[in-house]
This record gives sequence, C-alpha cells and structure tokens, in this order.
Amino acid sequence: MTQKQTRYSILELALVSQNHSYQQTFNNVLKLAQQAEGYGYKRFWLAEHHNSVNIGSSATSVLMGYVAQGTKTLRVGSGGVMLPNHSPLIIAEQFATLAALYPNRIDMGLGRAPGTDRETVLAIRSDFMNAALSFPDEIAKIERYFSPDNSNANVRVPMAEGVDVPLYILGSSTDSAHLAAQKGLPYAFASHFAPAQLSDALQIYHREFQPSKALKKPYVMAGVNIIVADTDEQAERLATSLIRMVVGIFTGQRDYVQPPTDMTDELREIKENPQVKQMLKYSFIGSKATVKTQVRDFLQETRADELIAVTHLYDVDDRIRSYALFAEIMQELN
Repeated sequence: MTQKQTRYSILELALVSQNHSYQQTFNNVLKLAQQAEGYGYKRFWLAEHHNSVNIGSSATSVLMGYVAQGTKTLRVGSGGVMLPNHSPLIIAEQFATLAALYPNRIDMGLGRAPGTDRETVLAIRSDFMNAALSFPDEIAKIERYFSPDNSNANVRVPMAEGVDVPLYILGSSTDSAHLAAQKGLPYAFASHFAPAQLSDALQIYHREFQPSKALKKPYVMAGVNIIVADTDEQAERLATSLIRMVVGIFTGQRDYVQPPTDMTDELREIKENPQVKQMLKYSFIGSKATVKTQVRDFLQETRADELIAVTHLYDVDDRIRSYALFAEIMQELN
C-alpha cells in the first residue's frame, strides 16, 4: 500500500496511427477522455508539438476545448503549452476563455522547450531563444494577467482577472525544479521520456520549495509510460508500436504509429539498446499484476503525488483497455 492517495491522469499527444485521418484521431482522443472520466482519472492533458506527422496536438488550446466540451468532470489542461512559442497575453486570453466556458476544469501546464526542431522554432517565433531565457518573466506575466490586481493596468486580460486556472511547471531537467520550487507551483516531470534527472530534480524541488498562495507544500507529478493488457505477452506485442516510434525519434524518421507485430529478436535488441533503454526506463509494460508491482516500486522511489500516464498504442480500444486496467491498479494501490 502507498502512504497516501496518489492521483492518476493522462498525457495525450493525439498520436496519428497509420491509415487514420486527423478527424479520426481527434474523435479517438475524445472517446478516450470520455472513458477516462468514468475510470476516475483526475486530468487529461494535451502536449504541444509541431512539425511531426504523427502528432496531432499542435493547436493545444483548441483541442482542450474539444475535450472539455465532450466531458463533464475531467480536468483538461496543457502538458504543456511551450510558452516561449507564444505571447503570454494570448495564452492568458485563450485559457481564460476556456475557463469561462468550463469553470474549475482548466489547468495550465507551462514548459520551456520548443516542442519541435530548430527550423520550425524560427518559423514559429524568430526570437525564441530570448523568450526561452525569459521563461520565469513570461510566467510572471501570465500570473499578472490572472491577478485581480491587474484591473488598473494599461494592458489587461479582463476575462482572466481573478479566475482560477492553476499553473504547473513542466520540466525534463533540474532547471525547472529550481523555478517551480521558487514560485511555489506544482511540478510535473517528464520522466516518461527524460528519466535521467528525475531523482535530482525532485530533491531540488522538495528542498527549495517556497509556499505560495497557489500551494502550501510541494506537489509532484511524474510521467510514466504505461501499457497494460490481459497478459504479459499481449502487452509485449502492443509495445512493438512504441519501440518503432522510439526508433523513429532517434533516427529522425518519424512516421505514423504502426500496428503492433510479434516481438522479434531485432525489436528485443533495439529495446535493450542503451539509449532506448534509458529513454524508456520508466515504461511499465505487462499484465495488471506485472505493472502493479512496477508502479508500486516507482511510487515508493519517488513519492509522487500524481502519476500522469502516457500510452502510445496503435488502436484506440487497446489504449482504452490499458487505461482501464491502469485505473484499477491505482485504485488498488490507494
């Protein structure tokens, strides 16, 4: 048993499977969110990525509205908005609009990375590097737009003033841990693809945390890859889609999510490659019993307050089944 109730949530990239249209992909995103709501998931976050043929979540706030409209109680958020790509004022306007439409259900997760390649970064925002270096100041601007005290300022987002849209700092290194601690904000670590500095980042965050109006004590969310099926063998087969996706990331040959196949010797060898193994360190794949043990160990190691699960599979029904079983695991551990 864990020592506390651990929330569980979903991080969604709107991955585009082979022979699926974008419309099908978005319909499947909503179908998953609706099922997740019934499984007790706390929140459903959408990640911002650009110039990737297999990722459909580039217009993050638009897709958030679609998911929020089709659900009732699930918190919907960004995991995250890559803030240096955007004007803080525009982001404040978008999220204040969402909060007006779906009160007390909208989260704003903010990251510093571009979510794309260098050439695309320049197409998005020519002064990206300056904006990235100003990340703490850009967050402060958003906080100011949402403050009731901004009502006398020359530049305002009237719809945002006094509205409760919780801010979360996202990170994949120790840099963001210092910032989240200093600002007294919840911290979400991308351990599902960048596990190397998880332990150091969490230590920094807990050690340096300063209580704030938003948060009295540290709050940690940790990303984990989850693939649960009825048997270990079925889960291993489903995971072949994830392995091929990771190969595409390393080789620069990103492609649509491929259908699962039998696990071959070649795929096993790729899975054991040091780079791939490191990237997928926190990937819990197997039957419910197998994954339950892995998740329990991870929670004991990290003391995370919330797990945010990422499940990259070809078929939406396999994803729904995996998330249903993961919800059962979390309920049993709690």
